[in-house]
Amino acid sequence: MAEAPLRVLIVDDEPLAREHIADRLAHEENVEIVGTADNGDDAVEEIRRFHPDLVFIDVQMPGRTGVEVLEAFSGEGMPTTIFTTAFDKYALKAFDLAAVDYLVKPFDDDRFSEAFRRARKAIEAGRMLSGETKRWLQRIPVEMRGQMRVVPVDRIDYITASGPYAELHAGSRTFAVRERMQDLEEKLDPEQFMRVHRSAIVRLDRVDVLLRAAGGDYAVRLKDGTELSVSRAKREELERRMGG
Repeated sequence: MAEAPLRVLIVDDEPLAREHIADRLAHEENVEIVGTADNGDDAVEEIRRFHPDLVFIDVQMPGRTGVEVLEAFSGEGMPTTIFTTAFDKYALKAFDLAAVDYLVKPFDDDRFSEAFRRARKAIEAGRMLSGETKRWLQRIPVEMRGQMRVVPVDRIDYITASGPYAELHAGSRTFAVRERMQDLEEKLDPEQFMRVHRSAIVRLDRVDVLLRAAGGDYAVRLKDGTELSVSRAKREELERRMGG
C-alpha cells in the first residue's frame, strides 16, 4: 500500500513567499499542501486543525512570530519545522526549539531541497520510531467556489465515483474532489472504510443491511436509506466485516 503523503503547512505573511515554497514543493514526490497562513495567530490554529507533518514558517509576521508559534506548542508537540526568513539572527533560537533547518531568504533550489530532504528523513524516522508506518487520511481538502475548505473524514458517510471526480457524501452535503477512487481507498483507514464496488466506498459503521437484488446482484443500504451497489467479489468480505 502506498505511503501516506507528507502533509505540509506554509506560513508566511508574503503571498509571493508562500507561492515560492508551494512551487518548489510541486517538484517533490508524495507531498500534500494542506493549508497556508499569513500570520502567527492563524498559524497556531491551522497547526491544531490540520496536524501537518511539516511546517515552513517565517519568523517576523503579524501576530505571533514564528518563534512564538513554536513556543505555543512546547507542551503539545510541534510538527517538524523549517524556518524561512530574511534574517539569520533567529537561527540559534530556532534550533533551540528543534527546527530541523533554517532557510535564509533568498534561498536557491539546492538549499531548499537539502532542507526538505532533512525534514522528510526526520519525519520518516519519527514514524518508524513510533511504529507508525501509515498515517491514514484525516481531512480532505476540497475547492468550492474558488475557496479551499476541509472535510473531516469522520463526517463522510460514503464516497462515489463521478467521472474524473470522487464525490464525498457527508450528511446532506456533497463535495467533489479530483481524486481517483483507488487513491482514496489507499489513504483511508481500512478499519473504518471499505470499497464495496469500483464506484463506491462506504464507512462501515454507516451500513445498515446487505441486500440481494434480482439477478443475483447485491447492494448495501446505509442507515440514511442510501443504497449502493456491491460487487460480487466484495460481498463475502462485506458480510464478514458486518459480522454476518
